[in-house]
Amino acid sequence: MSDQKSGKWHVIYVKSRYEKKVHKYLKEKNLISFLPVTKSIRKWSDRKKVVFKPLFPSYVFVYINTSLDFHKALSVKGACCYIRFGKEYAIVSDKEINQIKILVEDDNISDISTNNHNLKVGDTRQIESGPLSGLECEILKVGNSNSIKVKLDSLQQSIIASVPSCYFNCSIES
Repeated sequence: MSDQKSGKWHVIYVKSRYEKKVHKYLKEKNLISFLPVTKSIRKWSDRKKVVFKPLFPSYVFVYINTSLDFHKALSVKGACCYIRFGKEYAIVSDKEINQIKILVEDDNISDISTNNHNLKVGDTRQIESGPLSGLECEILKVGNSNSIKVKLDSLQQSIIASVPSCYFNCSIES
């Protein structure tokens, strides 16, 4: 295993249901990869079966030391692209990877799931960034274009505005 002080954990977006295959292919190319899986029980009318599902569907974590590793990881069958936020690649810290490993490897912890805080109609949220920072609003509509429509109550009037969803970071208790 190589020295993990010089590299960074990147996130690869993979084809649907290819997570385990991509994880295997990365290991075959001598790359350090991590696929957190959770155990669940699938029930059919005639039987039950234990299945292992990825904690983050379509994501595989890969440790990149060099630019060659960066390109080698993306060349495996089923790998689509690296996850990016704007122009920056998504980087996961060693601490976060270790915390995920502890979480999924502990047999006493069950019912593990993820939540990316999707905005839902009727939610009350506070705008955390941008020119409307600090303003409390109600979600009226969630659009496919990465923007939402909100109702802003001020001066006893409603204002409808289209606000980028990235402006919302945390929810407010009603």
